[in-house]
Amino acid sequence: MALRLFEVNVKARDDSALGRFWAEALGWSVSSEAPGATSVKPVGSAWPDPAAVRVDVIAVPDPETVQNRAHIELATTSAAHHAELVARLKELGATPADGQGDLPRTVLADPEGNVFCVLEPREIHRDTGPIAAVVVDCADPRAMARFWGAAMDWTPHEVTDDHALLRSAEGVGPYLEFLRTPHLKEMRHRVHLDLAPYPFDGDGQAAGVARLKALGATPADAGRGDFPWKVLADPEGNEFCVLGPA
Repeated sequence: MALRLFEVNVKARDDSALGRFWAEALGWSVSSEAPGATSVKPVGSAWPDPAAVRVDVIAVPDPETVQNRAHIELATTSAAHHAELVARLKELGATPADGQGDLPRTVLADPEGNVFCVLEPREIHRDTGPIAAVVVDCADPRAMARFWGAAMDWTPHEVTDDHALLRSAEGVGPYLEFLRTPHLKEMRHRVHLDLAPYPFDGDGQAAGVARLKALGATPADAGRGDFPWKVLADPEGNEFCVLGPA
């Protein structure tokens, strides 16, 4: 069973505050169904629509700001929109981040230090919605594209030795990009992907997990307790979750 991208999971010291930041940043709705968990969702659309990928902010006790292997990139439609969005994000609490260089993007950090980018206008992102892409640093973009493309039945758009770009088979919603990163270090996984089976049930979860393991995923949830989700790691060790019914 091919699984579907459900959300980008972000760990935070204060899930409510960071959830409000991302809701304002994206123009989406914000809600909390349980203490320590805040969901930010597109208005007027619902999963499993691939354009309805949401951001889920989860409270964790460790407030340390760390470098992540994954980050969000935001789309803009014009130079004026880019300037307006960057200014508005700073008013909301974002701060400039190191590493921008001479690139067609503005690199910021959210109020908890998670780095993200605001891209200059690109034709490829004209219909993605506010999230243009989720970018994952990796050693081998081609191998990652094979694994994640098979895992979610997503279509490759560009695959080179330096980067790989995937998108849903329906051609809507954000891209998933794998970027070759020299001297890749072991990093904390405070930003990761959550997948879910459709239909959303236990049988689908079990079948999805078995399929992912056959593709090269490995269990990564030893000693974490009994939860309704399964924690796996992709072939490069990036953790992700397969959700199941609570």
